[in-house]
Amino acid sequence: MTSSTPFQVLGTMGLFLTGALVMRGAGCTINDLWDRNLDPHVERTKFRPIARRAVSPRKAVVFTGMQLLAGLGILLQFPTLCLWYGIPSLLLVTTYPLAKRITYYPQAVLGLTFSWGAMMGFPALGIDLLSNHSALESAAALYSSCVAWTVLYDMIYAHMDIKDDVAAGIKSIALRHEHNTKTVLSALAVVQVALLAAAGVSAGAGPVFFVGSCGSAVLSLGIMIWKVQLKNVQSCWWWFKNGCLLTGGGITLGMFFDYIARATGLDGKNTGSPQVITDVTSESNGELN
Repeated sequence: MTSSTPFQVLGTMGLFLTGALVMRGAGCTINDLWDRNLDPHVERTKFRPIARRAVSPRKAVVFTGMQLLAGLGILLQFPTLCLWYGIPSLLLVTTYPLAKRITYYPQAVLGLTFSWGAMMGFPALGIDLLSNHSALESAAALYSSCVAWTVLYDMIYAHMDIKDDVAAGIKSIALRHEHNTKTVLSALAVVQVALLAAAGVSAGAGPVFFVGSCGSAVLSLGIMIWKVQLKNVQSCWWWFKNGCLLTGGGITLGMFFDYIARATGLDGKNTGSPQVITDVTSESNGELN
């Protein structure tokens, strides 16, 4: 899909990582502003700066503005086309805190928010999704895969607050499926990997991607779902934090080494302009509850 050099790909990944960290921070601040009257009733969140009134809402709004300006500065480092893809993500960031007040599936909104980088990654490397059908198919599959992944790991995360959420009137997928969580997690894992593989097929990925990215995702997700103890807060936190890194790291390495294999001809195909499945897994790893 693109003839970008390895250094261009690495540079883009670095910018995406930085942008993801900045915008995750902005999302967390916005979330804490919306939840400043709910967080004091939840054990895990009652000591957050806004909830305990160490930081006033006005100061938090100013800080959010600074974070958004920093995010804009990073966004402007990409091709102009990225600006039009990036703006809708701001609407999603502000929507999630409201979702958990009206639906048991706010994690789906969180997934749509955190996974938006899957759409932006393509124009970041000079690919216009509106004029490239195969790229659009790959981006849509990758985005949907990341959404399923976000819902999966945030469902584990939500189990840490399940008792307090009931008392505070906060809705979550963990509450809705408290008695069949692992079944839902398994279904989400299947959907995630299937869509990831579909993205690879659309992008013409090689065997390194399917073995490295898809294979490692199957392994890490399977172990996480098997091992996590949903009634144990420490277990949920450990697997939320480390499971994301293991799965995301495996997917990222598989994508990058598939690109290297095709760029150097190690996959047995002609070298020259290997297609790239854009790595945006850093966008999908975060905490916004």
